[in-house]
Formats: sequence, structure tokens, C-alpha cells
Amino acid sequence: MTLEIRDYKRISVIGAARSGIAAARVLTLLGAEVLLSDSATTEKIGAERLAEIATTRARFAAPATPDEALPDGTELVIVSPGVPRDAAVLLAAMERGIPIWSEIELAYRLAEAPMIAVTGTNGKTTTTLLIAAMLEAAGLPAIIAGNVSADEIKCTLTEAAFSTTRLAPKTERRTDSPILVAEISSFQLEWVERFAPHVAVLTNITPDHLNRYEGFSDYAQTKARLFAAQGPDDWAILNCDDPTTREIGESGLPGKRLWFTAQENTGDVPLAWISDSFVHVRLSSDGEAVRLLHISEFSPALPGRHSVENVLAASAAAIAIGAAPEAVAEAIRSFAGAAHRMEFARELDDVRYINNSMCTNIAAAISSLRAIDRPSIAIMGGADKDLDFAPLVPVLNECARLVILIGQAAEKMERTFRAGGFERIIRSATLEEAVVLAKYAAHPQETVILCPACASFDMFRDFEDRGAAFRRAVQSL
Repeated sequence: MTLEIRDYKRISVIGAARSGIAAARVLTLLGAEVLLSDSATTEKIGAERLAEIATTRARFAAPATPDEALPDGTELVIVSPGVPRDAAVLLAAMERGIPIWSEIELAYRLAEAPMIAVTGTNGKTTTTLLIAAMLEAAGLPAIIAGNVSADEIKCTLTEAAFSTTRLAPKTERRTDSPILVAEISSFQLEWVERFAPHVAVLTNITPDHLNRYEGFSDYAQTKARLFAAQGPDDWAILNCDDPTTREIGESGLPGKRLWFTAQENTGDVPLAWISDSFVHVRLSSDGEAVRLLHISEFSPALPGRHSVENVLAASAAAIAIGAAPEAVAEAIRSFAGAAHRMEFARELDDVRYINNSMCTNIAAAISSLRAIDRPSIAIMGGADKDLDFAPLVPVLNECARLVILIGQAAEKMERTFRAGGFERIIRSATLEEAVVLAKYAAHPQETVILCPACASFDMFRDFEDRGAAFRRAVQSL
């Protein structure tokens, strides 16, 4: 373990949300003098989070100016992922030559456990949970951490990493040699230096978060930072079927590259692939291929082509780190799914209701709609992330009988859909009203799916809050 973090005695943690609070708490336990700050007012932060902040034993400032957040003598800045790169406080830290680390950089320098990290635009959470299930089935204890947010599953990478180190109090220490399995967002990768997971997985890259980045290339290059500090004994697992991911993989990576593809493939490179509808994994060009299971054996919680890609990525990662193939196959068969990701909510009057609140971009919406095996009514809309909704039109014509639009992006979406020739659109003021409208519009053997293709922050606290609201509305029908 790199113990140099203990050389920093005066540390400023910027952003008092979940990861910032966790970082502040761990750093105070390590003996640092920590200032935790936020640009929001205490009223906006709220009593519940303020009480949590108080338990960190760090000094707290809010709302804090850059000078207040960076007092004289500050030696290191830890930044929460919600803080944009061009925030005034970070620009001030750079001007003063203060090192800036993301929370996952701190976690990596603390961890005494091997790490698997998963990033990508879509499929991150399902792939992360699949890997953890595969490891547990193989008798390899796993800690799920990072950006995973699926109801009860919430553990920052710093918290998980700290639990694997001898520096943690015995009451918080894991003693069973776990493997850290972390979902990583592009925001978390913006301030990494040595972050080098032993197994790094890139599921895909499609346009998203363009309201934060200078363009798609900037977003993709940030995702690619996942591999930058890996060594020759580390694994880089990439989607061969995704053009941007393939370009990153072909650019020359320091780790061992292993592709996955949903296509029939019998090439001689390290690969996870489908042949005769069976999942196969081969870790070296001259190694023996392992046949895992037929795609018809997948859990019902893994529908559609995108689930095949998630299974391939997870299988490659689990086997690369030492999981037995038969355990990997059994985990795929029994996978319970992830909350708010193609989650079955209810069946009523022969109509199925699916909660896919985590669907916050165009590619996710397309995959979701194509994964449904019967006609659908799609509830869409929310906060716009400067995305182009035009690519949705062909799949709506193919898969949706009706679209019900909600939220701030509804007008833009309706304009785009009608311009593309899709006219079967209703507008709704609330999600609850949209569910009622869908109930009365649905025919037997149809599916009502919440697939927003937008962020949730215009109407809800987060996508989980939106998904929970959908569940409640469906149950109240």
C-alpha cells in the first residue's frame, strides 16, 4: 500500500455529498486536519446530511468561497465527483500548486485489496453487480463500491478501500481478503494520477453528460483514463463492438488487453465472445477457450443484447481475476438484477410495468426499448443533458405504440420526435399522472416502461427517487 497519504496533514475536501463525507471521515481517522466544504447553503444541504457531516469530526464550511475552502497551509485537495473541473475553487487550487485528487485516487492509494473497476456510459452497474456475484459464487469475497447506487447498495470506494487496510479500526476492518469491485463514473476519473485497477472494464461509450464536457471526444478521453496508469500485469477489458471503445483499445494500452464481443468470433486474441449462442472466454491467444453457458440460460433479469454484452464483460473480468468458470455460469443463471435497471414493478390486467429509471441517455433508452419482447408504452423525459433525441425516433417507430412525455425536456423531445415522423405522443405534468394515463392507454400483452433518456434533477432528487415514485404510482393503480 502507498502510505504517502499520511504525509499530508492539512487536507481540504471539496463537496459535502456522499463521497466527500466518506473521504473526510477516513482522513480524520488517519490523523489529518480536514476541512470539508461545499458551495451550497446549509439550508440546501439539509439537516440529515449536516448530521452526517458532524460525525466526520472534520471542520465544515458552507457556503464556502475558494479562499475559505483553501485556507493557508492546505497541502492536498480531495474533490467530490459532483464538483465540475472548472469550479473556481479547483482553479484556485491549481494556481497555488496544490495537488488535486479525486475520491477514487485517495481510495486507490489506501487499498490493500485487488480492485476491479468498471466504467462506460451504460451497463456499469449491472456489470459491476454481475462481477461481484460471480466472485462470491466462486468463493472470492467481494465488496461492491464506487458509483453504484441501487437502493440499499451504497458504499464509496474510499470506505471500501479503508476497510481493507491495517490503518482502519478493527471494528471496521475486513479480514477475509476481499476484492474491491467498483463502478466508476467519468466524473470520478477527472482527477486521477496513479489509479490503476488490476482489472479495468470499459462497457461502451455513447454521448452523455455533454452539458459537463467540451464535447464527445472530451467525454471519451476522460473515460479512457481508467487504463492510463495500469501496468503490464493488469487487465484492460473493452467492448470490441463499440467504435469509440475499440478506438481506445487499439490506441496502445499499458495493460493486457482482452476484448469482448456479442458477435460470433473464433479469432485467436484474448476474447470473450458468443459462438453457437454459447458464452466463451479465452484469456490468451494460445490458451484454451472456456465455454460457460447458452444465452437461453441467462437469468430473466438479463434481457436483450445489451445484457449479453454485460455478461461477456463481467465473465471476462471474473475469470481474469481467478473465478472458476462453473461459478461464473451459475451466477449468470441466478442473477437477481439491479434496482431501477429493467426492474419488474408489477403486472396488472395483463400489462407489465418496468422501472428503468437509470436510463438517463439515448443509447440506454434504445437498448431498453429493444429488449422488450412486446409492444410498449414509454414514459420519457426529465432534465436535458444537451443530448440529441433524434436517434430515438427509429426505435420508437419500431417498438413504441405511445410515448408519454414528462419534465423539462418534454417540449424538445416532442418537437424532435414529431419532426422525425413519430406522432403518438401525450404530455403529462407529473410522473404519477403519466402512469395513470399509461394504464388507461395500455392494451393486454403490452409493457409500460419508464425509460426517461434524461436526468432526473428537474423533478426528483435523483434517479432512485424517480424510480421509487414510479413504483409507488404503479402499486397504487
